[in-house]
Amino acid sequence: MKSLSNVPAAALPPPRSKVLDARAALHAAVRGRLSFDDLDRLSYARDMWPLAQLWIRQGRVPAPPDAVVWPGTDEEVAQVIALARTRRLAVIPYGSGSGVCGGTWALEGGVTLDLKRFDTIGEVDAAHRSVVVGAGVLGETLERRLNARGWTLGHFPSSIATSTVGGWLAARSAGQFSSKYGKIEDMVLSARVVLGTGERLETPERPFSGPDLLPLLVGSEGTLCAFTSARLRVFPFPKGRVFHGFEFGSVEQGLEAIRLLFREGLRPAVVRLYDPFDTAFVGKGGAHQPVTPPSLRSALQTSLMPALMRQVTKHTLGRPGVMNQLQRAFSRTRLILMFEGEPARAEAEDRSATGICRQLGGDDLGEAPGRTWFKKRYDVSYRMSRLLESGTFADTMEIAAPWERVLQVYQRVHEAASKFAFVLCHFSHAYADGCSLYFSFVGSADSEQDMEARYHQLWRSALAAAVSAGGNVSHHHGVGILKARALQDSLGEGRHALRAVKTVFDPDGVMNPGKLGL
Repeated sequence: MKSLSNVPAAALPPPRSKVLDARAALHAAVRGRLSFDDLDRLSYARDMWPLAQLWIRQGRVPAPPDAVVWPGTDEEVAQVIALARTRRLAVIPYGSGSGVCGGTWALEGGVTLDLKRFDTIGEVDAAHRSVVVGAGVLGETLERRLNARGWTLGHFPSSIATSTVGGWLAARSAGQFSSKYGKIEDMVLSARVVLGTGERLETPERPFSGPDLLPLLVGSEGTLCAFTSARLRVFPFPKGRVFHGFEFGSVEQGLEAIRLLFREGLRPAVVRLYDPFDTAFVGKGGAHQPVTPPSLRSALQTSLMPALMRQVTKHTLGRPGVMNQLQRAFSRTRLILMFEGEPARAEAEDRSATGICRQLGGDDLGEAPGRTWFKKRYDVSYRMSRLLESGTFADTMEIAAPWERVLQVYQRVHEAASKFAFVLCHFSHAYADGCSLYFSFVGSADSEQDMEARYHQLWRSALAAAVSAGGNVSHHHGVGILKARALQDSLGEGRHALRAVKTVFDPDGVMNPGKLGL
């Protein structure tokens, strides 16, 4: 697969003149930490949206910024945004580019505001159970530092090694343990931001009386503000963990088990129910497969095998109807649970959950399935490149629905998406009132042009099916460009309120244009 360095420089448009004219002022605002270099602009031209991966494979370039800046203080961020207002330059806040919805694409050029210099981690306030963290801190770094002090944030997105605190706040991130600890909006007590007006703001620390601006900013994806730091809630590192696996005869039985667990007041840290095909091919796990670095691969691995796989995928994944029909041969669904905290309490919750699962006909598989998942819980995020090398497209769609609509949403989306791709699904991030449905799509076509067309058809159909069945458009990956139209449609008259907030916080519309449909 092509890397960014293989994309020809001729494919990159030159910086816009109005940004070049602002070079001296930008240079002064960030003390020289500024670049118009083509390689920097190319590197910041995309995030991990699979559409961008398709484009790069074709030698195309997503919309690049005209310049990149690396501010190190709130004041420098404020100066950049104030300058952007004066000169009508777009500003794109940037964490580490791990998003998958096009949230950092510079649709109108402008300036990418890389916030990774905001990398401080304060001392844990044990009495308050909180810590102040810079927006540019990587999740894995934060969690490792907290663990060394006897604490955990409880936030474990699959991208934990490559995503930042600011990115989590911007996209309203969820981690794999969200059923116990909540999503990032449940963990943030206050935040420091710079609004699109150029004004610096620190939100009052929760809880407090009066209107709370923080929920308007968390999840705004850089369209209202740039996050610079936040005070986050932390928890004592768990002293005990209990794993358990069950198999049910149908998706309906598995979902009912999860619903009853939460209605009974149980709060497992991890809840994952794999649909029948996901159970057969993914949920059971397997031996870890070592990855050979590209520089060490043989000619067979780098040329012949990928070419052969591209032919195979065209005749299999390129005809998804046949592949999806095979799913009728499977019915068993696997449920993985993990409880953590004080050992006695975790064990007691597990016993209660076991009783519920057995009562609903679940086969007890013991602790092995849960331990296997835990050991390999981040592996799936790094398999995408292999699929792309084989000439396919692969993507995931996470949505959420209330319990009374979850099964209907699953069936409708599966039916709609099956026309365009091979479909898998697991249910996770469960709560008392509903859960997330995490679909995986893999497809192919006879040509790159046909593949991209099929990709867009897939997303339009799948999102429409989700919303019509009572689901939403995103649970935790954000909206970006990918889901912007669907979000606006689903908001109805509420979209006017969103635009009114945009007008107040970003009156000149310079903050991350085009995302969320703004």
